[in-house]
Amino acid sequence: MKFFLDTANLDEIRKAASLGLVDGVTTNPSLIAKEGAKFYQRIVEICEIVKGPVSAEVTSLEADGMCRQGRDLAKLHSCVVVKTPTTKEGLKATRCLVADGIKVNMTLCFSPAQALLVAKAGATYVSPFLGRLDDVSHVGMDLLRDIITIYHQYGFKTQVLAASLRHPLHVVEAAKLGADVATMPFKVFEQLFNHPLTDRGQDQFLKDWEKVKDQVL
Repeated sequence: MKFFLDTANLDEIRKAASLGLVDGVTTNPSLIAKEGAKFYQRIVEICEIVKGPVSAEVTSLEADGMCRQGRDLAKLHSCVVVKTPTTKEGLKATRCLVADGIKVNMTLCFSPAQALLVAKAGATYVSPFLGRLDDVSHVGMDLLRDIITIYHQYGFKTQVLAASLRHPLHVVEAAKLGADVATMPFKVFEQLFNHPLTDRGQDQFLKDWEKVKDQVL
């Protein structure tokens, strides 16, 4: 499973990238606005840090506008993946961009039927939003399971990018189901490292080391 960070904060991206465990980044206009950054400039800055896929989202509601924006975004950096919404217009735009050799991540996917259309449109990634389904009393992991089953059934090349992950258990469950990518906030990424027994064991080892360190030689 590849790990993407869902953020536009450069400090968070640098910290995660320094560990060698982050393969890419997903962004959206809301995340970039939160940082008070210029949209195109921030996309380029992120690409220079991670050296992997960086999803940048179009904002037009019409396919022609999405295609124009997508082409402009793709010119920013070779790592850019254009994000389009899972709508009729988004599917039209995806077909257009794919024909131009541009990688596309179709976002805001909430049903297996939508995911099937995404794969047929030739997108590089489909992004089911699992946490948001949980928020409205649907089991997000059920959607992920259905998408992976369908894609395996037909050998679709579209990668399943588990999105809207709210906690480490989401990441683990997505990995168990076989998601190609998990994208998560920096907070969730950091939580993956933590376990109280690890901390307790390390603390005990260090205490015992203090008792024997003078007897090493």
